[in-house]
Amino acid sequence: MRPVIFLWAHSRSASTAFVRMMIERGDVAVLHEPLLALTEEGCVAVPGATGRDSVLARSEQEFLLAVAEMGRSRPVFVKEVLDYRYPYLIDHPEQIARLSHTFLVRDPRHAISSHYAIKPTVTCPEIGYERLHELFEAIWSATGRPPLVIRAERLLREPARVVAAWCEAVGLPFRPDALTWSPQDRPEWQRTRAWHLDAIRSTGFSGCASSYPVTVDNNATLRSFYDHHYPFYERIAQHAI
Repeated sequence: MRPVIFLWAHSRSASTAFVRMMIERGDVAVLHEPLLALTEEGCVAVPGATGRDSVLARSEQEFLLAVAEMGRSRPVFVKEVLDYRYPYLIDHPEQIARLSHTFLVRDPRHAISSHYAIKPTVTCPEIGYERLHELFEAIWSATGRPPLVIRAERLLREPARVVAAWCEAVGLPFRPDALTWSPQDRPEWQRTRAWHLDAIRSTGFSGCASSYPVTVDNNATLRSFYDHHYPFYERIAQHAI
């Protein structure tokens, strides 16, 4: 069984840049937000063990079985966001305890403004930190140890150090050549392309933060989102490497 590694994140956390780095490696099968697609579309195609034929998963349980089958032939990396709650995973943490779980979080002050800029109808639960924390606690309880956590700010500031530590923790060789890449659109991003324009234009991890006209400091709704989610962010971020 090869490693099956999850990176759990909230939207606007620089997680797509992490995906781009994993694609650049070329030695790992990469799945981009399959549970999000499953929730919104009712099914998701998961490559088979050979990498050729695909399997249609119509439930979280079927998805986990398909990913486990992928892992029989090669390492698998799955990036997922918690715009939705995935009840089967929460209710059956023992089903995912044998997999590798890592988390990526970014200060909600930036993430909330960025999320609102793309989706002005965003609701408080969709911001994701509360759901992320619920999953974090479930995995911790099932495995007996807290999952590895990355802060986006440090990842963007010190990508080589952070990625090297992440690779060591999940059992992959560190590939410094994968920290830079050519700007590129990707077929796996097409369904939600508007969310990934920064990653499409990127050439590596960048520490430059965008500014937004509507923020948690000048909008009462966004401030309420921030006040609700910040405690969950803190509880996860205190375990960051």
